[in-house]
Amino acid sequence: MTNGKISRRNLLSGAAAIGALGAGGFNVTETFAQARGSAKLPARGNFVIRNAYVMTMDAAGDIRDADVHVKDGVIVAVGQKLNAPGAAAIDGKGSIVLPGLVETHWHMWNTLLRSMSGEKPEFGYFRTTAMLGQKYEASDMYHGTRLAAAEAINSGITHVHSWCHNIRSPEYAEADLRALRESGLRARFSYGPRQAQPNNEVMNLADLERMKNAWANYSNEGLISLGMAWRGQGGNNPATAIPENVWKAELEGGRRLGLPITVHASGSRAVAGQIDAIEKANLLAKDMQLIHAGFASDEAIKAMAKAGASVSLSPYSELRIGFGFPKVSEYIAAGVPIGLSVDTVELTGNADMFGIMKLIQNVENGKSESEFKLSARRVLELGTIEGARSMGIADKTGSLKAGKRADLIMVSTGDVNMGVFGDPAHMLVTAAQPSNVDTVVVDGRILKRGGKLVAMNARQVSQEAAAASAALRKRANWW
Repeated sequence: MTNGKISRRNLLSGAAAIGALGAGGFNVTETFAQARGSAKLPARGNFVIRNAYVMTMDAAGDIRDADVHVKDGVIVAVGQKLNAPGAAAIDGKGSIVLPGLVETHWHMWNTLLRSMSGEKPEFGYFRTTAMLGQKYEASDMYHGTRLAAAEAINSGITHVHSWCHNIRSPEYAEADLRALRESGLRARFSYGPRQAQPNNEVMNLADLERMKNAWANYSNEGLISLGMAWRGQGGNNPATAIPENVWKAELEGGRRLGLPITVHASGSRAVAGQIDAIEKANLLAKDMQLIHAGFASDEAIKAMAKAGASVSLSPYSELRIGFGFPKVSEYIAAGVPIGLSVDTVELTGNADMFGIMKLIQNVENGKSESEFKLSARRVLELGTIEGARSMGIADKTGSLKAGKRADLIMVSTGDVNMGVFGDPAHMLVTAAQPSNVDTVVVDGRILKRGGKLVAMNARQVSQEAAAASAALRKRANWW
């Protein structure tokens, strides 16, 4: 406080101090070291959810007063009055049961920087991320991603795509992966460069190959897959060319290992030609996911569809940072698989996929000047089965069908913001919030029940992340 006024610097310093005190004054490095062993996840159960409104997001459609039987991580059956001897019963009355929400692009590591993107260029997203990212320790990767994972589960997200572009050494990648494993989430981990890595320097392909060869040690029994976060030919920050020998080495290295490729492209109008350049270089393929792509030309969209490439849209961050309005109808019409994205809570503040779905519908209808351009049901598909298709995992998740892995959520309709029961798709897209998510199941493990996280101590996770963030900012002399 200065002359009776609260400054931004003092406010943030005070908040950091409170966070550190709330954590009991623990040592961040020691806490990280203690966490190196995998946390014990709940056992995969044998249970049946009974008498719920079930939205299969499959050909079976919606089923009233229906049951879902789960055993050993697999959906055994979906239907009415299922015979499930020996299975524990969960009362689903008053709940909507649907597939878990599928998130497709999230810089989970920088959750320690939540809402820190400022309103002046010197505190903008890219500068803040680069400056503080360089001061990260491996423990910060762990605490940031663990906090993001806890929020994901709380919000009904059962699959995340950890787009990890601050790998400063192998330990940084392993810290991010450790947080994913301990959470029990289904995930893709995309190995990327480090913050402020020079454009003329190839990312650590040798370590990527090492990790690929030892992936059984990281995959959490197949729950986590490996991908490559490619910088592309220019990147959207800075919008400068990466030498051809560098981007070729990186892309060829990822493809030689058989990894899915993900790349930021056409994030801003200044780099709108990236997709065209990728297409002209004959690099588009089914293994490639393009991020944002809000300024893609009609020709580029057709090329993506022809190649089988997918796109990930993050409306909150794209609007917040000035990347323009997301193209949705154009991609749907072309047949390009679409996934929805949190991107970064540094810009968006939270990881509310219900809010993301609502915004996608509202923006698209507003652009089209039509109340009926994009239906709630279609948007819900983007958040579930279509998102799974865009990530290449629709054979495992994204819909409720016998034989698929048991990734599902129960949403309570008895809360004040959800009453009265109307069209369920409209309720989920326009009214639901993370607080309405009663139960979350990933691969047959119950990770949230009765509105509370089961395998993670939410308060502890938040407090330890706050202390890590405070220590990071102190090291960086930030604000």
